[in-house]
Amino acid sequence: MRNIIYDVAASLDGFIAAPGDDISAFPMEGEHVAAYQQRLAGYDTVIMGRRTYEFGYTFGLKPGMRAYPHMQHVIFSKGIKLPQKSDVEVAPQNWLKTIDSLKAATGTDIYLCGGGAFAGYLLANGCIDRLIVKLAPIVLGSGIQLFGDIANQATLEPVKIDKYDNGVILLEYQLNSSGRNTS
Repeated sequence: MRNIIYDVAASLDGFIAAPGDDISAFPMEGEHVAAYQQRLAGYDTVIMGRRTYEFGYTFGLKPGMRAYPHMQHVIFSKGIKLPQKSDVEVAPQNWLKTIDSLKAATGTDIYLCGGGAFAGYLLANGCIDRLIVKLAPIVLGSGIQLFGDIANQATLEPVKIDKYDNGVILLEYQLNSSGRNTS
């Protein structure tokens, strides 16, 4: 069974982006970036919500293209519009069934790319297995929360801590999920 790993940068106050999807305050250079790129090379599948996928458009990603060329892409969205011949798959419904199928398939662990609301949904439904946070030495005050507006609680077991010279701290946790939320 493959794991879903939420591998994400966050501010000290728990935001993955400032208002307006602004990520400019996050350190974009340093050893933590090389370590992140090395982890990316180890994933063969990426999952994300519509907003995270469309965020790539501001960096030149064209609708229907893969943001990570070596990975299978599954976009979880009820309303995204993509060209008919896209390199990405869309899961418009039955999200938990799609997640179960992806986890049961052959391959490496699955990269959960950004998206506080989608990550919150997956956390609430017991789908995230590991959390890797690149904790940046910044405070944003507001923006997109690490897990959206989730009201659920989760218990995490620390696995690894790395400190980088630029002040970024990598925190890795195993999630101790009590199973899916059936409410």
